[in-house]
Amino acid sequence: MKIKKRILAIDFGTKRIGLAQSDPLWLFAQPVGTVDRAGLSKHLMSMVQQDAVEFVLVGYPLSTNGETNAMTGVVDRFLEELRAEFPQLVIKTSDEHHSSRDARQILVASGKSRKVRQQKGRVDTAAACVLLTEYLGSCG
Repeated sequence: MKIKKRILAIDFGTKRIGLAQSDPLWLFAQPVGTVDRAGLSKHLMSMVQQDAVEFVLVGYPLSTNGETNAMTGVVDRFLEELRAEFPQLVIKTSDEHHSSRDARQILVASGKSRKVRQQKGRVDTAAACVLLTEYLGSCG
């Protein structure tokens, strides 16, 4: 198997940004944690300097029937900022309308206590993992 640069998945939120990254073989999504907007820039800059990122995958919020909603415009602005700040990066989007719900279900199934599951950022990071896992499954 060929070692590859990582894919960084972003579950963008107005309070927190959930991050996950692929393993070097693009088999698994690994949780990175949550950051604020400045923390995302710092994390991405570090990955760019190490030439460690193949592309960035950003969750794109659409409604169940595929229409845009209030959050879509917020993410569009974020994508513009990200592309301006990191013009050298390939940035892709992927429909995320169910990633947070799926992330909550995974956390419940994991057997973690309600208190642990409700820790700030846990769902955001898990949603980024769901987004990336779905992408990796579709390109395998």
